[in-house]
Amino acid sequence: MLTEEQLTTIADNLAEAEKSRTMIPRLTAQYPEMTVEDSYAVQNTWRARGEAAGRRLAGRKIGLTSKVMQEATGITEPDYGAIFADQIFENGSVIEHAQFSNVRIEVELAFVLKDDVKGPDTTIFDVLKATDYVVPALEILSSRIEMEGRTIVDTISDNAALGGMIYGGTPIAPDAVDLRWISALLYRNETIEDTGVAAAVLNHPAMGVVWLANKLAQHGDSLKSGEIILAGSFTKPMWVYPGDTVHADYGDLGSISCRFE
Repeated sequence: MLTEEQLTTIADNLAEAEKSRTMIPRLTAQYPEMTVEDSYAVQNTWRARGEAAGRRLAGRKIGLTSKVMQEATGITEPDYGAIFADQIFENGSVIEHAQFSNVRIEVELAFVLKDDVKGPDTTIFDVLKATDYVVPALEILSSRIEMEGRTIVDTISDNAALGGMIYGGTPIAPDAVDLRWISALLYRNETIEDTGVAAAVLNHPAMGVVWLANKLAQHGDSLKSGEIILAGSFTKPMWVYPGDTVHADYGDLGSISCRFE
């Protein structure tokens, strides 16, 4: 376990990297003894500073829930991060690429809650009952820590590499379709780059939310009514660059488009 002074130093360095759009060396190289709980302490400091500055917590993201993402990163357990309201973009947005670092896109589903969900012992039935609707979403990844050789400790400290999210398409009730079979085609500049099916997320995307509720309970936290939860990617990360247009086709659920400038 790290000291409070070390945790504060890490949070300060990450805040400066976010502000300057640069990266810091891997935390696991600087602090080999750093634990997962240390990482969540750093993340909580970042979140608390944001809320103190007037940013509104709008939801959570879950990362590394699918085999494709675990293989892409070399990390084999899920993690979570916070989503502030100013990180959410509407369908069709033109997004400033330079506000992020190492920009990538992932295809996901977002769960919007109508009731609180509190672990431990949360089940998939609890999550589905508490969900108002599910909507297509894209996650923007942004890394403030050097990427080569990163571990779960680095990723969690970096707010699970969240940069932002875009939502769009057609919101649906959680029992309107078999959520496992929702699929998407991902395009960059009119060229198809990837495809995926939502069952890749723990065999059912709602299981990502189940994991999150139970993990938050270990940290004395829970999911609140009105929050939007990114359940995890079912495609590998796709790099995007200034001038790129991104389009995700979810079939009957509509599509999401955005452009980076």
